[in-house]
Amino acid sequence: MTKIIIVCLAIVAVFASPALAKKAKPKAPAAAASTTGPGPVMGQVSAADLALYKKNQRDSGMKK
Repeated sequence: MTKIIIVCLAIVAVFASPALAKKAKPKAPAAAASTTGPGPVMGQVSAADLALYKKNQRDSGMKK
């Protein structure tokens, strides 16, 4: 009986900790865009590269 209670508490702790961490995490301020600095070193990003980048972010589950 004691093992069952300990296992149940461990399961609840594992599932509850990510939910609590997600709520407690503060949002970082957005980075300011520099208009006075030089442009990209490698040149412009093509539309195909940008579409692939966004697709990879969606597939990985990354949020903006």
